Amino acid sequence: MKIVILANRDLPSNKALNELLPVLAEKHDLEVFLSSHVGSHKDLPAPLQMLRFFEQTLFNDIVFEATEQLHSGAAPYSFKQLAQFTQSPIAVLNGINTPSGLTTLASSHPDLIISIRYGGILREQAIAVPEQGVINLHSGLLPDYRGVMATFRALSNAEHEIGTTLHYISDPGIDTGEIIGQTRLPVAAGRSYLWHVLQLYPPACRLLAETVAQIDAGQRPLAKPQPPGGHYYSFPDEADITHFLQAGYTLYDTDDITGIAREYLGHERPA
Repeated sequence: MKIVILANRDLPSNKALNELLPVLAEKHDLEVFLSSHVGSHKDLPAPLQMLRFFEQTLFNDIVFEATEQLHSGAAPYSFKQLAQFTQSPIAVLNGINTPSGLTTLASSHPDLIISIRYGGILREQAIAVPEQGVINLHSGLLPDYRGVMATFRALSNAEHEIGTTLHYISDPGIDTGEIIGQTRLPVAAGRSYLWHVLQLYPPACRLLAETVAQIDAGQRPLAKPQPPGGHYYSFPDEADITHFLQAGYTLYDTDDITGIAREYLGHERPA
């Protein structure tokens, strides 16, 4: 199959692509487009601005460039290096629902579209492009945690587990499509929000690869409508962050980030 993957230009998306692309490239032709960010850069509380620095600026502008200069042949790979698994260089595609965005998407001739943390909401014309539909890997358990930073909300709500949901996108509703499957992980006391998010992707990408294999075999995955209820969350405000911190959590841990950077630069892997 020809598969187009829509992701975000951030560290968690990169980690997910490192898990997924080598597996899918064994049988499928791949193309990857990245959104520049999720939501607006403006008016975010200072802690979220710092989180965005660690998730995007530090790795995109410093760590990944250094990784490329080292010419390391070992994973994990920068976005540029991940192009070894795709049919063309990985490119930024914002405004996917605009005429030019739709032309770019359609010219890739995808049989299937996979969305992972992509920053845009796909409208009807984009959803209609692939014959096999659009599936989204959401970093939260649906329907209870729709929207952005679902793991933050789960930790803040004192959940004992976090998870992901693989679901179809059949309309522009946010995280509302039929559920294909879910993965779950226990919450680890003392670990940061970002650490928890990164742990989600190895099992979630295995589920995603299994689903792609099923679709490739001509078997539409059994998907179930979401139960009624649930909750949609937007970006946390100052009060939300204060509550999160008072619950004993942190958004990031600089030791973790240093370990991840060293992993990309060819040193020891983080714990």
